[in-house]
Amino acid sequence: MFTALLKLDLASVGLTLFLGLIILVLFEIFRIHSYKRRTPPGPTPLPFVGTIPHFLKNPLGFIRSMSQYGDMSTMYLGRKPAIFLNTIQLAKETLVQDTFSGKPYLPVIEWISKGFGIAMVTFNHSWRQQRRFALHTLKNFGLGKKSVEDRVLEESRYLIAEMLKDEGKPVDPHHPIQNAVSNIICSIVFGDRFEYNNKRFEYLLKMLNETIMLAGSASGRIFNLVPFIKHFPGPHQKIKKNTDDLLIFLGDEVEEHRKTLDPGSPRDFIDAYLLEIEKQKFNKDSTFHEGNLLASAGDLFMAGTDTTETTIRWGLLFLIQNPDVQERCHEEIVQVLGYDRLPSMDDRDRLPYTLATVHEIQRYGNIIPILIHETILPTKLQGYSIPQGTTIVTNIQAIFSSKDHWKHPDSFNPENFLEDRHFIKPESFIMFSLGPRSCLGEILARTELFLFITSLLQRIHFSWPPDAKPIDMDGIFGLVHSPQAFNVICRSRDTK
Repeated sequence: MFTALLKLDLASVGLTLFLGLIILVLFEIFRIHSYKRRTPPGPTPLPFVGTIPHFLKNPLGFIRSMSQYGDMSTMYLGRKPAIFLNTIQLAKETLVQDTFSGKPYLPVIEWISKGFGIAMVTFNHSWRQQRRFALHTLKNFGLGKKSVEDRVLEESRYLIAEMLKDEGKPVDPHHPIQNAVSNIICSIVFGDRFEYNNKRFEYLLKMLNETIMLAGSASGRIFNLVPFIKHFPGPHQKIKKNTDDLLIFLGDEVEEHRKTLDPGSPRDFIDAYLLEIEKQKFNKDSTFHEGNLLASAGDLFMAGTDTTETTIRWGLLFLIQNPDVQERCHEEIVQVLGYDRLPSMDDRDRLPYTLATVHEIQRYGNIIPILIHETILPTKLQGYSIPQGTTIVTNIQAIFSSKDHWKHPDSFNPENFLEDRHFIKPESFIMFSLGPRSCLGEILARTELFLFITSLLQRIHFSWPPDAKPIDMDGIFGLVHSPQAFNVICRSRDTK
């Protein structure tokens, strides 16, 4: 009899759970339909997981598809809607407003940054203080001045020599380009550059690559959905280890700076920050402390390295695939500069085709296909009521491929930035964003991209190795949209 009762109880429990699950799913479907009536159109979400499975399957394809639903569309990050803005008009309307300048809470970022720094911190008092100080200090150490231009030109000499070290043989351009670009921000933040054969720095750059790839990969996205997995082994643990190693490196740099600090003559960003900590130590509203110093230095190092380096690598791919563009740039550069004089930013007006090519590399490579913000107040947009804390996604992919604003939206063509052989910059080119969250290092990035790319094209011819395999041009979608690894043949141009 006891066995019969046990079977009956188990059957009742099973039936109750089954009915409860059905009710839960029905409630979720009702909730989804309720949300859909109040939000812009978009792909139909699945219960509980939203449209995340579709996004994970093909991130770039999913982003491209969002514009088919209209100027505004909605995807679901699990159970939470995210509003996509698919036109330049909406981007310009929202990005300039403080209301749209928050950052959504991402557990993986919080885990590794502890809420410190600049890049991913939400719109608050600490972010304002840190960003204002970083902008002021970067300008003091040459941002937008001739001194930074001179640093880039000096580094371009090292880069050209490094790229030609194995002339005629297949080489992976990743490390030398990354080292060269990183040396510019390192000279501003740390006061020094690193040789291309420096093993410790090479390891640091490798960790940086891994962290950016993993944080933006499926592992990072799953972590953001179920952050308790931080207590378990998995690829996400590599993100934490790499970040901790980077913080150790930065901590060592800070200690070295403390020992040699001259209050009357700060050498770089770290010196300036240490002096600011001392200056603000009795200010209760101050957010200047070692945690923010390490995080801000790390943000500048990562952002100042990976984005520009990735853009230049995309550029090499496009130029090899379009040899006519490569040759036309080289001819224009040599006609204006010859072979011996390196370019300067003052040469841009005399190199319109090369300048257009540099911008087209940015547009077509599109290393940041989406900008993710969050509303810090309730607001309205195109008749929709948008609650505080809503994720807002500016669809740069849609803006950069709009047939309404680009002559050749779906192909690599510098003519997108030319009119009557003169360089023009269309309003849809918002590579560095707009408003309060615009890129801190825009001036530095524009200087590096023009001078590095022009210097390389002046002195080196790039081509595929004879046995080169086809490359998937969709690339790798992480925190940054980067190309797959590839090799090139570098040959010195005839300088006679």
